[in-house]
Amino acid sequence: MNLVVDIGNTFVKFAVFDKNTLIFDERFKLEEFTARVKKLFKRYPGIERAIYASVGATDKTYITVLTLFCKVHVLSHESKVPFKNSYATPQTLGIDRIALVTAAFYHAPHKNTLVIDAGTCITYDMVNDFDEYLGGAISPGLEMRYKAMHQQTLALPLLPMEAPLDLIGNTTNSSMHSGVVNGVCAELDGIIDQYATRFKDLTVILTGGDSHFLSKRLKNTIFADSKFLLKGLNYLLEYNKH
Repeated sequence: MNLVVDIGNTFVKFAVFDKNTLIFDERFKLEEFTARVKKLFKRYPGIERAIYASVGATDKTYITVLTLFCKVHVLSHESKVPFKNSYATPQTLGIDRIALVTAAFYHAPHKNTLVIDAGTCITYDMVNDFDEYLGGAISPGLEMRYKAMHQQTLALPLLPMEAPLDLIGNTTNSSMHSGVVNGVCAELDGIIDQYATRFKDLTVILTGGDSHFLSKRLKNTIFADSKFLLKGLNYLLEYNKH
């Protein structure tokens, strides 16, 4: 069995795979890390390998804890990848995007695939039908847009994400909900349309924490998979075994 450790901007995620089948996953705050590791290995003593992926600086303390239980591969820009990486600055490419592109490679080999990760930021990553990673785009996510309006103005409140009742907001709050949610949906549909005109038979994967909320509001046909990043990390662990 494999363990995937994904340390994001807000939460830590653990995922246990039996070969390529996800059998367990959970998310929690970073301060719970050591206690959760002990509990997990007690439940799944058959875990032999782990992959450690962090969007921020790598904390050796947590890696040390993991190595007490199994072999650990720390994902970095020096890790082997199954696709051709044509990104101009591979050393700056986020490891989360490396994992998403890997998942796309295995999900739809030799096909044009756009992966959209709707999380803290919204990332777009394109793999063409030659299995070549071309790059993509990064923009603010839903929560970040709400926070930006509150923090960069004197009067606008900080609101939780909420589906707008109408395109036209008739209060400050409903106007903000319409602006953020409808704005993001229009961005996603517009970007997908542009990619579809350039790449024929385009497959679009939507993942990330806000994927379920957004998937029902898009005009384009997409495949929603909230576990896509975790699957990509497991593929990378397998690919870097030797």
